[in-house]
Amino acid sequence: MSSQTRPPALVAATVILALEAALAVVLAVVLLVEVVVAPSASIGAGIALAVLAVIAAAWVVAIALGLWRGRAWTRAAGIVWQVLQAGVGFGALQGAFAAPAWGWPLLGAAVVGILLLMTKSVGTALGSEDRRR
Repeated sequence: MSSQTRPPALVAATVILALEAALAVVLAVVLLVEVVVAPSASIGAGIALAVLAVIAAAWVVAIALGLWRGRAWTRAAGIVWQVLQAGVGFGALQGAFAAPAWGWPLLGAAVVGILLLMTKSVGTALGSEDRRR
């Protein structure tokens, strides 16, 4: 898919997912370093969290690259990621340890990402690219 045929909504969704992928990679690296440098009370839980962060980062990187390449499967995968991210954002806004400073940005990015991925122009662009293969 050339850059001339990419609708603006697809470009914006790709940028949002690429930024989310970069942040997920940073989080995974931080958690991996923390396992080695400052182990938590439960080493097993720290390792498990780091492994899950690495898997999530790899998934979001794959989605962002797939969107850039115009793969149709990325639309559904991107929506799933945004829904999961919205859940984390909602969770960050509630409870005794609420952190609205990062809850609202997560929630906002998720809503914008879902809206962009659900636009007709994105569906058409990704669907037509898949039909040409």
